Amino acid sequence: MKEIPQISEAEYEVMQVIWNFEPISTPEVVDKLSNKSDWKPNTIHTMLARLVKKKALHARKDGRVFVYTSLVEKHEYVEQKSKSFLQQFFGGTVNSMILNFIENDKLSNEDISELKKILSMRDKKGKK
Repeated sequence: MKEIPQISEAEYEVMQVIWNFEPISTPEVVDKLSNKSDWKPNTIHTMLARLVKKKALHARKDGRVFVYTSLVEKHEYVEQKSKSFLQQFFGGTVNSMILNFIENDKLSNEDISELKKILSMRDKKGKK
């Protein structure tokens, strides 16, 4: 299994921009993150450098700027974090997590209807 680097919540915000717009240059990353956070450009540059050092990003020089591409696929990262979350808080089972949400009234009627629809579709798909 491919080892996926640990990424902080702030770094994850940077990765979201990379995943959505790659290949993307440093000024473009700064522009997109400046619109949705109060981070200074130097903070964003530091996070980009950290992500390159962690081998989450690849940076190549293009003229006067760096252009970034991801070395970690978003779905791989989300899958790893989901498994880690389930293991840490619910013994690794989805059932325990859903039961916890139901018992604590964290699922709306719409959420429950959506879950039923997903399970029904999955059931039909399995019967083919």
